[in-house]
Amino acid sequence: MSAAAPAISHTDETNARILAISEDRIAGFVRNPMQEIARGCDLPVDLVIERIRAMLRAGTIRRVRQTLMATDLAPGALVAWEVDAERLDAAFDYMFQQDPFSGHVVLRSTDAATAGSQYKLWTTLKVPHGFSMKKHADFLRDKVGAKHYRLMPAKGIFALGVGHTRRKSMEPGAKAAEAAEMHVVREVKLSELEWRVLMSLKRDLAPEEIGENLWEARAREADLPLPVFCEIAESLDERKVIGRFSTFLEHVKPTATGERVTRFNALFHWAVPAGREIEAGREIGRHHILTHCYWREGGPEFKDVNIMAVAHGTDRDLVRAHKAAIDEHLQKIGMPFSYTNIFWGGRSEIKPSEIAPAAYAEWCQATGIDPDSMRSE
Repeated sequence: MSAAAPAISHTDETNARILAISEDRIAGFVRNPMQEIARGCDLPVDLVIERIRAMLRAGTIRRVRQTLMATDLAPGALVAWEVDAERLDAAFDYMFQQDPFSGHVVLRSTDAATAGSQYKLWTTLKVPHGFSMKKHADFLRDKVGAKHYRLMPAKGIFALGVGHTRRKSMEPGAKAAEAAEMHVVREVKLSELEWRVLMSLKRDLAPEEIGENLWEARAREADLPLPVFCEIAESLDERKVIGRFSTFLEHVKPTATGERVTRFNALFHWAVPAGREIEAGREIGRHHILTHCYWREGGPEFKDVNIMAVAHGTDRDLVRAHKAAIDEHLQKIGMPFSYTNIFWGGRSEIKPSEIAPAAYAEWCQATGIDPDSMRSE
C-alpha cells in the first residue's frame, strides 16, 4: 500500500508552520537552509524537505531561491508607464516575456481619477552596472509604444520580506517596538569569481535539489570546492548583498488546490516633507503588514510622493484598515503628509531580473543592439 501524498495546501497546519519560517525568516546565506527552517518551525528536517518539494511541484510555492540585495548589484527603479488602453496588454506581455531586466510587472488602478492614475502599467527595472537605465527605459518605451514613463530609483529600503503566511492574521497597526532601519542603496562591485558564485547561488532551485546538501551541485556548477563556494557566499553576505533564503508562494493566481494566498496587492503612497523621508520611512517601515517599503521620488506626476510601500491581503477593506492604521500612527507622532493614495494591483507577473553585466551584453547582442550604445555616459 503506497503512502499518502503529502499535503500541498498553504493552509495545511504543517505547511503553514513551515511557510511562516521559510517565506522570509532565513536571513542571509546559510549552509543548510532546510535545517534552519526545520529548527525555526520545530519539525523534522525530512518532513520539511518533503513538504517544500511537494508544494513546489504542485505550484503552491512558485520558486525557492536565495535572494540578493539586487539594488546594490544593479541600479534599479520602480517604473510607472503611461500606455494607451489598446496597447496595455501587449506592453504587459512584452515586459514580462521579452525583457529579462523587468521583474515585477503589474497593472494598477486607483479608486478615483487622481494624480498619476493614467499610469496603469508598473514594473521594476534593474540594469547592470556600466549600462544606462534611462537608455533601457527609452528602448522599452519605443518598443511597447508607451507615451511616458517615470523612473523612481530607491534611495533607501525600510522593509523587504514577503511572508504572506505569517501576515494573514495580523491586526491593523501591528508594528515593531523600534523604528525600521534604512538600508542605504549603494553600488557594490564584484570580482569575476564572486559573480560566478552569485549567479549559481541565486537561480531557482528545482524540487530534486531541495535537501540538506543543496549547495553541492551549485558549487560544482561554479567549478569550486563546496567549502570555497560557501566561504565566498558568506563573504558576500558580510558585504550585505545577500538577502534571504526564501520559498515564494504563488500569491497572484489560485494555487493547484484552488485557494488564493492573497487577493489584493496595494501600493501605498505618502508625500512627507522634504528632509524627513528617512524619519517617515522608518516609522512606516516598522509596520509588520508591509512586504516592501522604500524612499522613492514620485515627482510632480504623483504629487511629489516620496515614501512607497506594498501590502497584500485577501480582503480589500482590511488592507484599507492597515493603511489607515499607518496614517493614524504618522498623525500621532506628528509626521505630516500632504498627499496619500493607494494604487491597487490587478494583473500581475513576477520574475527575477537579470543583474549580471555579462547577461546585459549578451541581451544586447541577441537583440541586435551595440552594447556600447547602451552604456552609461
